[in-house]
Amino acid sequence: MPAIITKDFRLHNARQFEESFGEAADTYYLAIGRPQAFVNDQAFNDGTDASPPTPVDDVGQVEYYAYDDFLSAKKITSTDVTLAIPRRNWTTGTVYDYYRHDYGDINSAGSTITSDSGASSLYDATFFVMNSTFDVYKCIDNNSGAASTVEPTGNKSTSVFTTGDSYKWKYMYSLSASEQSNFMSTDFIHASTESTDYSTTGGAIEHVKVTAGGSSGSDGTYTGVAIRGDGSGGECTVVVSSNAVSSVTITTAGSGYTFASVLASDIGSVSGADIDFIISPPGGHASDIPAELGAFFVMTNVNFTQADGSGDFSTGNDFRRIALVRNPTDSTTGSTATASTLDATKSITFSGTPGSFQADEKITQATTGAVGFVVDFNASTKVLRYVQPQFADQGVDSNGNLTAFASTHTVTGATSSATGTPSSHDTTPEFTHDTGDILYIENRKPISRASDQTENVKLIIEF
Repeated sequence: MPAIITKDFRLHNARQFEESFGEAADTYYLAIGRPQAFVNDQAFNDGTDASPPTPVDDVGQVEYYAYDDFLSAKKITSTDVTLAIPRRNWTTGTVYDYYRHDYGDINSAGSTITSDSGASSLYDATFFVMNSTFDVYKCIDNNSGAASTVEPTGNKSTSVFTTGDSYKWKYMYSLSASEQSNFMSTDFIHASTESTDYSTTGGAIEHVKVTAGGSSGSDGTYTGVAIRGDGSGGECTVVVSSNAVSSVTITTAGSGYTFASVLASDIGSVSGADIDFIISPPGGHASDIPAELGAFFVMTNVNFTQADGSGDFSTGNDFRRIALVRNPTDSTTGSTATASTLDATKSITFSGTPGSFQADEKITQATTGAVGFVVDFNASTKVLRYVQPQFADQGVDSNGNLTAFASTHTVTGATSSATGTPSSHDTTPEFTHDTGDILYIENRKPISRASDQTENVKLIIEF
């Protein structure tokens, strides 16, 4: 049965998701993990650091394994989230598509209406741009498919304007300095909900295309031709030459149209002419920017600043995994987490003077059989943080069991040969493993951290 998910449903889902970051019912965290290298194990196809494996959306990888090597997580607030649209920088010499409400429809010749770029959907068409001063403009008329050579700029009004290359543009909104910093990536930009009303008249006709000129008409210039349909006030001038329509100019855009045409009797009785009137959105251009520009994307912007959370974020190791987690549990409260940052590692505090354990090395406890991997070691506090990954049995003992480090039995580093006697253990991370929903997971090449470094992570989620 032919069916589609409509643009409105996609936009609704994106808006609902964005809004949920500010609602009390949900709390979202961006987690980082996987300090140990990816190793290509044929049994598990675990990839390599140079070619990380593609996550598999199954219960094992998402529900069971991903939590095991989480390092830390940072809360995402409502100010860290926005609706987003594809970034299209205006570039001279480019043919831009023009806005058209009916891309994908079938024309009178039985062909699909497509843009100059070949898109059969408005939101696949390149009909808007961002200029060099971070202003966004919608293309209303592309001068019959000519290249754009004059940058749209300066005109911030409710009117459609024409540049020197005969392109017609409509100003939509501008990105502020903070929006440029927080919500602009190589491929996406913030979709504004501009408070100032720059909208045109809804259902107006500001562009027209002559698809077929027809035949058998009476030559002449016909002025004040009424544009018929369900709107009002629209008028145009039609030129008929060689018995066919050669041009149509909109003289009055009118309002309230959802369909439009002219009578053959009003334009010299031309037979078979196909004139396409391009109708603005119901509220006019710039009335609902996310809907008009296809903001089916949600962008999150999170900074991991040095040792965030008073050390929750390690600066002594790298990470290879990013995950978006909804409603994890904080072990210190037993409830849904609300803290700004969460430590997801286990730890050992040593007595005496332990050796110098190295990041990523395997540690074992011969007495118990426990196995783990070092995240970092603080020689001053004598605290070693570690993970026990289960994927490919990396963190299990010789009997195949997950065994906790315990008591005062010696812990040994496989690479450093360092040893230490534990005085205490913390085997329950703040970020309670296997709680919450992992909504997004990404494996990456190693990202190294340092005490003087901040990582900026922008996620783009498409609906």
